[in-house]
Amino acid sequence: MYRIHRFSKLTGLSPHVIRSWERRYGLVNPIRGENRYRLYTDDDVVLFRYLKSQVDQGMAIGELSEQGLEHLREQAQRVFVETYREPPPSERLVIELSQALEENDRAGFERKLNGALAVIPFEEAVHRFLLPLQERVGQLWHDGRLGVGQEHYASNQIKQKIFSAMNQFHAAHEGPVVVVACPTNEWHEVAAMTAAYVCRARGCRVHYLGANLPIPELAAYCQRNRPTCVLLSVTIMESSNEARALAQQLAGAIIPLSPVGVGGQAVQAHAEVFLQENIIVFQDLNDLDRFVFSLKH
Repeated sequence: MYRIHRFSKLTGLSPHVIRSWERRYGLVNPIRGENRYRLYTDDDVVLFRYLKSQVDQGMAIGELSEQGLEHLREQAQRVFVETYREPPPSERLVIELSQALEENDRAGFERKLNGALAVIPFEEAVHRFLLPLQERVGQLWHDGRLGVGQEHYASNQIKQKIFSAMNQFHAAHEGPVVVVACPTNEWHEVAAMTAAYVCRARGCRVHYLGANLPIPELAAYCQRNRPTCVLLSVTIMESSNEARALAQQLAGAIIPLSPVGVGGQAVQAHAEVFLQENIIVFQDLNDLDRFVFSLKH
């Protein structure tokens, strides 16, 4: 959530213009925080960047407002999905956060993490340092430089941030229903949570089921809820036989109920196995993003 001066910097619009568009055209309805400060969301950032780009090209804001807020938000999301480029990792910040973990400096870690999240849109933060940090923490644990407790602490901090960001969205009463989960013995759920966030940010009704969900239980849930699609994150898979077994389970139990998409590090090495069972394979989050946006059209 951003106060108006930060929102101004993120959108390139002056506070005066933002207030004018809010008052005259109803193009945003900011939440009122403590002391009655206006608070704007990442969705509002996407919308107002789009509006500014249209005005810069010669459109009048009054004409734009006549298209209706729902249409404008959908157009803004479409343009965002088509033009978004994954920002490069903030390597220095990731290194500083990792060092704080290695030095067991919990206060320093949380101060740096919270400070970084306060100044850029959350979706950008996911790419710039949250996912790179998760990857680096896993490598440091593998190298013996972090203990299991430190790895769990860092992962839980990241998961808390993603859940908090998802909770900022208004509850969706329409839109595609997307079930997101991790299959049996898959306990690493940051990627799945990130996928859930992307879906929620694009207006989907997300059912996040978490880690280590047996496929028969997933099928029972889908039988009751009939989702538009099911997304699974798989980060660990030891052999092609294991991949084949999962793909066949999904083909037999889930695909008759709903299309299935899979992503994650382990999937990339066995993509053909899943594709043979008519399971969608996502190479990255941008791939997922385009698919999710297509669900609404």
